[in-house]
Amino acid sequence: MMQDVIDLQGLCVRRAGTLILEGVDWRVRRGENWVLLGANGSGKTSLLSVLAGYLTPSAGHVGVCGKVFGEYPWQELRARLGLVSSSVKRMIVPSFCALDIVASGKGAIVNPWEVPSEDDLECALQLLREAGLEALKERRWELLSQGERQRVLICRALMARPSLLILDEPCSGLDPVARLRFLEFVEQTASRAEAPPIVFVTHHVEEITPAFTHALVLRQGRVLAAGPLKEVLSSATLSQAFGETLQLHKDAKGIWSLGY
Repeated sequence: MMQDVIDLQGLCVRRAGTLILEGVDWRVRRGENWVLLGANGSGKTSLLSVLAGYLTPSAGHVGVCGKVFGEYPWQELRARLGLVSSSVKRMIVPSFCALDIVASGKGAIVNPWEVPSEDDLECALQLLREAGLEALKERRWELLSQGERQRVLICRALMARPSLLILDEPCSGLDPVARLRFLEFVEQTASRAEAPPIVFVTHHVEEITPAFTHALVLRQGRVLAAGPLKEVLSSATLSQAFGETLQLHKDAKGIWSLGY
């Protein structure tokens, strides 16, 4: 039987009298890769913060990787979550090299000052090799391009063999070529035999690759639609989500696009 990696039931988050998330039900099982869509202010970031234990729910059930919020030390669970986000990117010391950054992912620690073991370095090197970045193993973080940094961060997240991989708007700031290469790498990552379920947060349907099986669409803190892509992605749903009349298209190569 497939294990639930995410199990949210009636999740609500209220802050300063404002309801940020209301009645969110969401279940992610092993073997599923989800896209999380929604306009700015729809609750995407807050939802991720709940999953990572940085935002305490006001009501509802929150289960992640078989653990229930309030019954398990969430700081220990974070080591089982592979998170790629702008917040992690900002915390990395510019002088750290790619190999050490990836190796640090084993303990979900940013900028560790302990020297990694030989085994950890070899594992990190293999991840960089699979990402096509072996030649950059000694390059400092500050000298890597945006696309290279994103791939390094995914390698870092995979170093801990996470039960869930969360990519929070990973294509933000990438030029068109770097974005294409990065999405190819995401597709490659998802095809790994030991790949964890992926949650990919984006505003752009053209970033949805064939690896993704399901979608969750948020609108004003509530679930507008959730389920298999073919059932969820539609012109009507996305028009409602973004507050504009939109037309959803999918070409012969399976690439999605939105237009008026």
